[in-house]
Amino acid sequence: MTPIEAAQTVIETITQMAQEQRPLMLRVVPEDGATFWEHYPDGDARSATTKARWYYHVHANGSRDVDEHGHFHLFLHRTQMAEDAKVQIMPPQGEDAKAHVTHIIGLSIATSGIPRAWFATNRYVTNEFLYSAEDMIAHLDLYNVDDTQEDDLVNRFVTAMVALYREEIAQLLHQRDAAQARLVEQHGADKAYEKASGVEVLASIPIDLDEKIGAVLA
Repeated sequence: MTPIEAAQTVIETITQMAQEQRPLMLRVVPEDGATFWEHYPDGDARSATTKARWYYHVHANGSRDVDEHGHFHLFLHRTQMAEDAKVQIMPPQGEDAKAHVTHIIGLSIATSGIPRAWFATNRYVTNEFLYSAEDMIAHLDLYNVDDTQEDDLVNRFVTAMVALYREEIAQLLHQRDAAQARLVEQHGADKAYEKASGVEVLASIPIDLDEKIGAVLA
C-alpha cells in the first residue's frame, strides 16, 4: 500500500465511522465500557492470511494520559520474519511462549476516537520475541490485518495507519533500540528487557493526522 493509498483509506474509514456515528472505540470494546487491561477482542484480532494481529485495551484511570481512551498493540507473527532475522531477546518462556509474535508499535487513541500518538514499548510489555529495529523496518510492509473477523473499518484503518506512518514508525523503532541499549548499560541484560527495568515506554511521538494526510496528498 502506497502512502497515498494509505491516506485515502484512513480518510475513508474515519469518515464512514463518523457517518455511522460509531467511533472507533465502540467498534472494539463493549458499549457499556471496557474492563481495564482486558484485550479486545478476546484472543486478539488475527489475520488468517498473514497471521499479523492487533488488540486494543484501556488502562485504568491514573495510568494513562487524560485524553487517551485506550490503545492498539500491533504485531507481526514470527512466521512473517525472514529466516535470517534473528531474535534478540526471547520471552522468559522461550519457545514455549503462548504467542510467537513481535511487537511493531502501539497506537494511542484519544477519547474522540482519533489517533493521538505512536509509542514503542519495552519487551516485557507485550511478552514479544524481540527483533532489531532494522529487521522490523524491513518487514513493516507485511503488516496487513484487513481480513480479521473484527470490524472491517477498524481492520482497514489499522493496516493503513502503519503504511501511512512507515517512516515515523521506523524512527521510533530506532529510538526504541537506543533506549533499550541504555537500559542494558544501566541495569544489565537480565533486567533491561523486563519489568524490573522500571521502564514501560521507550519512545513516543504525537500524531497530527490532518497535517500528515495533507502532506501526503499535497
